[in-house]
Amino acid sequence: MRKSVLALAVLAGFAAMPAAANAQQRVIVEEGTTVGIGGPAVGIIPDDARPRFRRYVVEERLPSYSVDGPVAVGTVLPDSGVTYYDVPQEYGATNYRYTVVNDRPLLVEPRTRRVMQVIE
Repeated sequence: MRKSVLALAVLAGFAAMPAAANAQQRVIVEEGTTVGIGGPAVGIIPDDARPRFRRYVVEERLPSYSVDGPVAVGTVLPDSGVTYYDVPQEYGATNYRYTVVNDRPLLVEPRTRRVMQVIE
């Protein structure tokens, strides 16, 4: 009897695994906002810090790289010609880099060059 209850518990655990894996995925809800289970994604600059970060980028007077077409969350930037800069620790997005494209500050995932957040 104990073996059958244990086997049933193990099977139930395996059946629940795909649902648990799906619950951990992040979904991009709108431009500039990434949300997952339990709130904002780790590493994205929060709403209250965005104006400060934008001022920081503008004051740095970095060159802007131009690309054809709109740049939005999910856009993959070209592999050459774009310069990426470290995000200051005070903004918390230290796993990402920032750049300026079409005169807009962007938070970018450095390995994939994918835009993670547009700083408005």
